[in-house]
Amino acid sequence: NSWVEAFKVVSTDGGDYTVTLTGTPFNDAYRYVDWLLTVPLLLIELILVMELPQEETVSLGWKLGVASALMVASGYSGGIQEELTVRWFWWFLAMIPFCYVVQTLVVGLNEATSKQ
Repeated sequence: NSWVEAFKVVSTDGGDYTVTLTGTPFNDAYRYVDWLLTVPLLLIELILVMELPQEETVSLGWKLGVASALMVASGYSGGIQEELTVRWFWWFLAMIPFCYVVQTLVVGLNEATSKQ
């Protein structure tokens, strides 16, 4: 499951590179599992430093944590698809929670910075 084993990179005359599949599978899931853990935690950390009231902090933490997990899971679902139209479909689905997270943070950050 190594990237190095999954692809063969050849340099032609020291300038152009050609990348071909070797047939050895490469599993992208490791990256997505990492994102599934770190992205919600980073968003929760961002909410904590905003010094919002506890009830609002807990509510935003859950909402943004779940939204970011849905975003990453949808991205993985699209990333493993072979057909381009299906990949675009999953990209569109992943953009829904992404836009929610961005909108929530922009509004939340505006309110938090105006309080300080």
